[in-house]
Amino acid sequence: MDWIIDNMPIISVVIGVALLLYLNMRLKLNSFIALLISAIFVGILNGMQLTEVLATIKAGFGSTLGSLALIIGFGAILGKLMVDSGAAQRIASTLLEKFGVKKVEWALIIIGAVFGISVFYEVAFMILAPLVISIAIEAKVPYLRLGITMVAATTLAHSIFPPQAGPTALVAAYGADMGMVYILGIIVFIPAVIAAGIILPRLLKNLDHEVPELMEKPKEFTDEEMPGFGISLLVPLIPAIMITAATIMNLFIDEGTLLHQLVNFLGSAEVSLLIAVLIGIYVFGLRVGRNMSQVMDTFGDAIKGIALIIFIVGAGGAFKEIILEAGVGDYIADMMQNTTVSPLIMAWFITALIRIATGQGVVSAITAAGIVGPLIDTFDVSPVLMVLATAVGSNTITHVNDASFWLFKEYFGLTIKDTFKTWGLLLLTTSVVGICVVLILDIFI
Repeated sequence: MDWIIDNMPIISVVIGVALLLYLNMRLKLNSFIALLISAIFVGILNGMQLTEVLATIKAGFGSTLGSLALIIGFGAILGKLMVDSGAAQRIASTLLEKFGVKKVEWALIIIGAVFGISVFYEVAFMILAPLVISIAIEAKVPYLRLGITMVAATTLAHSIFPPQAGPTALVAAYGADMGMVYILGIIVFIPAVIAAGIILPRLLKNLDHEVPELMEKPKEFTDEEMPGFGISLLVPLIPAIMITAATIMNLFIDEGTLLHQLVNFLGSAEVSLLIAVLIGIYVFGLRVGRNMSQVMDTFGDAIKGIALIIFIVGAGGAFKEIILEAGVGDYIADMMQNTTVSPLIMAWFITALIRIATGQGVVSAITAAGIVGPLIDTFDVSPVLMVLATAVGSNTITHVNDASFWLFKEYFGLTIKDTFKTWGLLLLTTSVVGICVVLILDIFI
């Protein structure tokens, strides 16, 4: 009995996930309701009072939607504007013309990496997903095949390269050289993304799914009807440009000044996306001959199309918050304190375990850094490699406690089983290949 009590945090998560899968896959209960029921169950198993369970669920739901609802909403609107105006078709047809069907995956890797470094993952996904679907339609290939390529590049770049929050925090925690993190990070990124984004989709079967209704083209556009390639690509890049510019400017301006407030206001994900949407209303609506009423119909269709996705993502945040309150991350960290394994492997393993258990990439990375950071001098290991080992660990397979899992599943209209097969496998592949490359680099550095 004492053993069960001591290990209840991890036991409750296993039981909670099993309950969620049973409700969703066997009873066909909607993911939103299944997530809330499972969250309540896990909270009760951990001895939380009923009022505390409710407060935690509300906090998790609210905090998740507070940071993601506007991003998902604006991203969906911008994507729908591009689809309905022919801008998405223009980008798709141009990339296919320049690269060809066989090489278009490499273009997606480059675009995915740029967005992964520049903006929050959810922003990148909501902007790039409709482009991927449009390219797949033009190329007459399953959209999931290209979706895996794009997501592999975006998630890995987001996890490895500053100025994203996770790797930036790791550079500070380990005292690493940021320039070397970029140089060696590229060496880790290339084989990992090739394995997950190029090889994996060719090995997976049954990737041919129907195009999500939200992303179906209203018609086949003629060359004259579509916006130009430059403007079609520039508008969705606006958030990346503004966020990156804000990051750079923050290096040269003092905190607390009016300029600092203005730069960070305009450089926030939400405001930069709002500006992109407003420009999109003109460029992809009024400028191509559509009236405001027609543009607002597109606006409404986009919001209706992702309303349930937003609720499910919020419920995933509630489930995650319950798990965090249960102390699962602390439990895993304490369990790994006294091991004598190589700090690179330990950093990756602890980060991966906490990421799987909590669904939190940055939290898992920083927790692992706190545990293994003091071992750098003892083992004489490169701080840069420690950053990369921890970063790829934070990019490992996630499941029902991760909001990004639900975003991928619901946007692409997949079952939980198919989401594990695609989203889960691509992340696991980038993580495992990534740590293998880090260990090889450790031989020479």
